[in-house]
Amino acid sequence: MSRDTSARPRPVLPEPEVRKLDGVVREVSVPPLVRPVTHGSLADIPFDNAEQAPDDAVLSRKGPDGRWRDVTAAEFADQVLAVAKGLIAEGLMPGDRLAIMARTTYEWTLLDFAAWAAGLVTVPVYPTSSVFQTRWILHDSGAVALAVEHVAQAAALGPERERLPDLRHMWVFEKGHTDRLAELGREIPDQEVIVRRGVLGPDSLATLMYTSGTTGRPKGCALTHGNFFAEVDNAVELLHPIFRSSFKDPASTLLYLPLSHVFGRMVAVACMRARVRLGHAPSIRTDELLADLAGFGPTFLLAIPYVLEKVYNTGRATAERLGRAASFDRAARVARGYGEALEAQQHGTGPGPGAKLRAARALYDPLVYRRIRAALGGRVRQIVCGGSPLGRRLASFYAGAGIQVFEGYGLTESTAAATLTYPHRPRMGTVGWPLPGTRVRIAQDGEVLLSGQQVFRGYWDPQAGGVVPADQDGWFATGDLGELDGDGYLTITGRKKDILITTSGKNVAPAPLENWLRAHPLVSQCVVVGDNRPYVTALLTLDAEGMDHWCRMTGKPPLPVDALVTDTDLRAVLQRAVNDANRLVSRAESVRRFTVLPSDLTETEGHLTPTMKLRRAVVTREFSREIEEMYAR
Repeated sequence: MSRDTSARPRPVLPEPEVRKLDGVVREVSVPPLVRPVTHGSLADIPFDNAEQAPDDAVLSRKGPDGRWRDVTAAEFADQVLAVAKGLIAEGLMPGDRLAIMARTTYEWTLLDFAAWAAGLVTVPVYPTSSVFQTRWILHDSGAVALAVEHVAQAAALGPERERLPDLRHMWVFEKGHTDRLAELGREIPDQEVIVRRGVLGPDSLATLMYTSGTTGRPKGCALTHGNFFAEVDNAVELLHPIFRSSFKDPASTLLYLPLSHVFGRMVAVACMRARVRLGHAPSIRTDELLADLAGFGPTFLLAIPYVLEKVYNTGRATAERLGRAASFDRAARVARGYGEALEAQQHGTGPGPGAKLRAARALYDPLVYRRIRAALGGRVRQIVCGGSPLGRRLASFYAGAGIQVFEGYGLTESTAAATLTYPHRPRMGTVGWPLPGTRVRIAQDGEVLLSGQQVFRGYWDPQAGGVVPADQDGWFATGDLGELDGDGYLTITGRKKDILITTSGKNVAPAPLENWLRAHPLVSQCVVVGDNRPYVTALLTLDAEGMDHWCRMTGKPPLPVDALVTDTDLRAVLQRAVNDANRLVSRAESVRRFTVLPSDLTETEGHLTPTMKLRRAVVTREFSREIEEMYAR
């Protein structure tokens, strides 16, 4: 299972095979770039790295003084071995479930690999989960141990212990319990870990990752070691500009997305597999994250569209405060034009940026684009973006600003990415082609179906005795709606369950309108309404930072949000944003009225999942009065 990626030539990227039905593209597939792993498991990765390149820096850990210290492959393997022996000393048996509830920290990744080395199955829990949600996941998974980050988390779950008869251990990172585990395991022979690793294979269960639960209780997705290998090995080969940096700086990334989400978890495994230096940033507070980015200096990042929108909007707001808004807007147009010209050149449909465009880009690089790159740490040249569609406007801007965005689409059930932007073959506004080794099919009703070695085994159901398959004839139905263009690029158009049907029978996908409006600097959240209604309306919430800036620039007093929602000037700005969004759709699908809510939608209040997805039913139920008022006018 060992895999040395240090001196591999650039892979020859495969071309997708497109299949049509009645003249419409219905299926696209791409052959795998790597051979499937036939033996071994993720538990072997730290030890393979230590054998092949013991002195390579595979991780960096931030110390109390704020400095980052590299952790070599040999050091990390020793730590994994020590903690794995501690887990064995505590009586955990192969196949036992160990839950981890923490922010994105070094200890998270250490315990993850140590658990695998001890033959265990890890169960991520979002650190923001409520006590009820956590209890449900611990009970459903049958977890025998739980590691939390803070004492407060342990205290909150203390009263629930009697309802969790399987839970025998609770460890707290803050109290140094990973070091204590290492101490406990001193008398356990190394051979015990070697034996437990030896019985694991690609078909062994690696983790139970619970979905975010937009419509009900979370479901445990049973992902195998083989699922992860199929995902990360093909992704590492495909995204060679990221994992084998072509710039002077060795490839590295600072992970700030939660490891309890499959996106962050997959990239952490991929970095370990490819020996790309990985750091962890537990805080996403703007000032703390910016400090970590500056100190670590990653060459690539993971991001969700919200983050890229925030960076862009903050840059624009800063320019406006300095009286340079017009200059920023010109720079943005130049960047978008440059990015689109690059795309055309890569597809052979254009000559690339002309002399005038190159000169304009060179002019604005030190004034605007370098500041955007500095906000991301200064050395970032690539971003892997997922979670929701980014859109052509932002994708082309970042490409023109010197940051290539690889957009992707996937689910927990597909071990993260099922499709990705291919290097040198982007089609902005889409989520790319299938990851090598993957097939994508569009059903007659528009639903996206997936097939591939990274697609999960099934859902965890203890009442049914374990894992229940979720595919039909080898295809997993995602619940997402999409379209394939003539070249096989996938565009996601919405969620099947979210489709609104007006009283006139018009089907409306809310996602394009919601995504466009959420990108506006004054808008935090948008919920489009219209099911069984005569026309479409929207609930909007305001972005606090965007509103602070708007008030300063317009001379408005710093009033609370509930006092601003009826401001005539503000409603005029929002109406223009709604009008812009309506240009994306037909008249029957357009937003006719909107209401600004006096407070934002939050995970704490149950409006959003931990991955910031809307719990639409909760929102429409809680704000039913505001919705009725829009239709009563």
